[in-house]
Amino acid sequence: MKTLLRFTGAAGLALALALSGSPQTRHSPPRDDDSQLPDAKHQQEEILKENHQKDLKDAAQLIDLAEQLKQELEKNDRHVLSISSLKKTEEIEKLAKRIHSRLVR
Repeated sequence: MKTLLRFTGAAGLALALALSGSPQTRHSPPRDDDSQLPDAKHQQEEILKENHQKDLKDAAQLIDLAEQLKQELEKNDRHVLSISSLKKTEEIEKLAKRIHSRLVR
């Protein structure tokens, strides 16, 4: 149970660290004018905006899952890991990795 609490805390910390970086250092739009859309916006800027929205959505889902996991762990007084809790930890890990992979591209 302590391992799950550490994992949940580590997932939240990893997300916080990943999201705390400077946007200028993580995402720098290209400088060549050949990649412009007809409305004069860079394709890269549009991709970055879309990825940012995905990051926000995934982060909200990660927080929701972490809260659900915390509630399950608090309710469980038998010190036994439920399948539901285990699946939540796996989904939290997947979400954190997905957010991280988009941020480091």
